Amino acid sequence: MFAFVSGVVSAHSTLPMACFTSTLTNTSTAVTVGAIALAYLCGSLPTGVWVGRRAGVDVRRSGSGNIGATNVARTAGRRAALLTLGGDIAKGLVPVLITRVLVPVPWTVAGVAIAAVLGHTFSVFLRFSGGKGVATACGVFLGMTPLALVVSLVVFGTIALRTQYVSLASVTAAVTLPLAVALLGYPVPACVSASFAAAVIVLRHRENLLRLWHRTEPRFEMRP
Repeated sequence: MFAFVSGVVSAHSTLPMACFTSTLTNTSTAVTVGAIALAYLCGSLPTGVWVGRRAGVDVRRSGSGNIGATNVARTAGRRAALLTLGGDIAKGLVPVLITRVLVPVPWTVAGVAIAAVLGHTFSVFLRFSGGKGVATACGVFLGMTPLALVVSLVVFGTIALRTQYVSLASVTAAVTLPLAVALLGYPVPACVSASFAAAVIVLRHRENLLRLWHRTEPRFEMRP
């Protein structure tokens, strides 16, 4: 009889704990999915299009047709380019910082990082077209792996200044980033997100790489 009562009491005490654990898991999953979805939407905000429009230019129909700061600089000028660059960096930085504070789970932060970059490159507001992900990735890894980003930016600046090919500098810096993340000892989720971002950036520059190969890629020039 005593064993029977003990078993009943144990079962009743275990059931609420199991329910609580299940609810907690479901809540964590919902929060993770929500954070990734919001990061994608934030990354999707077409900063370059809006800034260009304010300057009287449709950047998608001018210059290279890209919505990033480089094309905005060519078609709408320095001030518009700086606004675009700042906005695109913020689209990556803000979701990562908020997630690191509210949901400090490395794989969740990595998912948010990837989502922000994908949002910029495949924007829901532009029928899943977009930019090449460089500035938004800078914002993402400024919030995740700042030391590795510094290494990548040094590579970018060196190549851009010497060649005036922003595309070549962007691709080289993107490939450098996951190597720097790994060598500086950042955790595996950061390495995975950096590798993913680098792959997206390289793929988005495939036409530029072909033009570089054929020596038809234009060098960087900024409209006053």
